[in-house]
Amino acid sequence: MTLKQIEKWKIAAEQQLSPNAFGYLSGGSGSEVSLKYNTEQFNRYRLIPRLLRDVTKIDTSVELFQSTIKAPILLAPIGFHTIVHESGELASARAANASGLPFVQSTVSSFSIEEVCDVMTESDHYFQLYWPSDDDVAYSFVRRAEAAGVKGLVITVDTPVLGRREIDLAHDYFPMDEGAGMRNFLTDPVFKEKYVTSEDDQTTLKQKIQAILFNQSLTFDKVARLINETSLPVMIKGILDPSDADYCKSIGAAGVIISNHGARQLDSAIEPLEVLAEIREKVGNDFPLLIDGGVRRGTDVIKAYLLGADSVLIGRPYIYGLTGGEAGVKDVLAEFITDVEVNLKLLGANTLADLSKTQVRRL
Repeated sequence: MTLKQIEKWKIAAEQQLSPNAFGYLSGGSGSEVSLKYNTEQFNRYRLIPRLLRDVTKIDTSVELFQSTIKAPILLAPIGFHTIVHESGELASARAANASGLPFVQSTVSSFSIEEVCDVMTESDHYFQLYWPSDDDVAYSFVRRAEAAGVKGLVITVDTPVLGRREIDLAHDYFPMDEGAGMRNFLTDPVFKEKYVTSEDDQTTLKQKIQAILFNQSLTFDKVARLINETSLPVMIKGILDPSDADYCKSIGAAGVIISNHGARQLDSAIEPLEVLAEIREKVGNDFPLLIDGGVRRGTDVIKAYLLGADSVLIGRPYIYGLTGGEAGVKDVLAEFITDVEVNLKLLGANTLADLSKTQVRRL
């Protein structure tokens, strides 16, 4: 993938979206130092090719949670897709499905768990849970995910409150103001029974959702209980501390997503790639580790894989592509997969497993 290709969709997003919506998608928290270094983290590493190998047959696929995926790339959970395109999460999910890549649906989607699951016929569908402050609603979401047939849960744990995203504060903007991201709540039987009345308008419903959207009392104990009670594998997203990752493993998590939330939560949070090797050493080689934040090229995917990640998640590249609907997201995903293929050949490998950890070096 070329920088020109990445910038094409970012420019399209900036031109087509409102300043509020584009600022929401592109911005980070606080001074945005983490936003800057999330992309630059990959430039601290160089790759060493091994030449004179037959690379006529390339296979970028990997096994992840007992599924074969086209490449070690997942579409990260991003909320409010309809602020980008009217087809929203359905367009993104269809593109992922056609590309052989998993789609992680956000709690704050503009289409329901069930609606997205219906279009994920060929690729894995994961549901990301922002654990509401009402446990009854949280467990209702989980039961719906189980019944719909999703592959697994992703619990985001780095958001007890929203980070101070200064561009959104300046715009006085949150996407629910436009009615986006409310569908999972408004289709949930428990939420409707406990919170919805016939007199509610959209503003009132938004206020009721926002009142329980985040959970400042969420603990490892609560997550462990859910892991024991659900039939789905549970990944925990937002981990940056090696001891936290190890504790996630001890309570039965299926894996960890090393993430600083796209630099949108804690200002100056460390870049995920910087702690990847340390976390891998702490949890051992038999525990799935995924990573997101700043992945923009096939070489970024390869570097993360060599440093210990089983897969990466991409966010902003595909959400910018969504300005072109399903076709735009497909274009972004195809570019990523092609870039991984080309760079595997240049590294002298037919598969990712053929690579040696000696082929990456930190400057």
